[in-house]
Amino acid sequence: MWRENSVDLKLNRFYEMSARAVLCLLIIAILLAIVAGVGCTLYDLRLVFQEDFHGASKQIMVDLLTVLAIIEVLRTALAYSTEGRVKVTYIIDTVIVTVLTEVMAFWYKEIDWQEVAMTIALVLSLALIRIVAVRFSPAGARREL
Repeated sequence: MWRENSVDLKLNRFYEMSARAVLCLLIIAILLAIVAGVGCTLYDLRLVFQEDFHGASKQIMVDLLTVLAIIEVLRTALAYSTEGRVKVTYIIDTVIVTVLTEVMAFWYKEIDWQEVAMTIALVLSLALIRIVAVRFSPAGARREL
């Protein structure tokens, strides 16, 4: 019995160290993606002088919202590295920012009303899930005890 616990402890420790190493690489990759996204956004500022303002602002807004979505992914990875679990609210925030990026793109193209209705339903359901996740959070349940 003692040997099994020792083996389980070693496997658990190996898993934890491996997960942390992979997570560190992931965080570095996310940071590089954020830097690249900011660089692309700054590069796209040239479009203000080369194209019409409407098209340039669309591209810059999409770039900015994409960088914000990547920042939310970084926030999720950092929360996992510190707490050892993924927070649902961070994932929902990431999806909401990504969906809002698509909504911003809707302003610049013709779309069917069904697509608009589905997007509204998606955003409302994500907002409802986020409210439920915050209301019934494990951290909140621990504070009540």
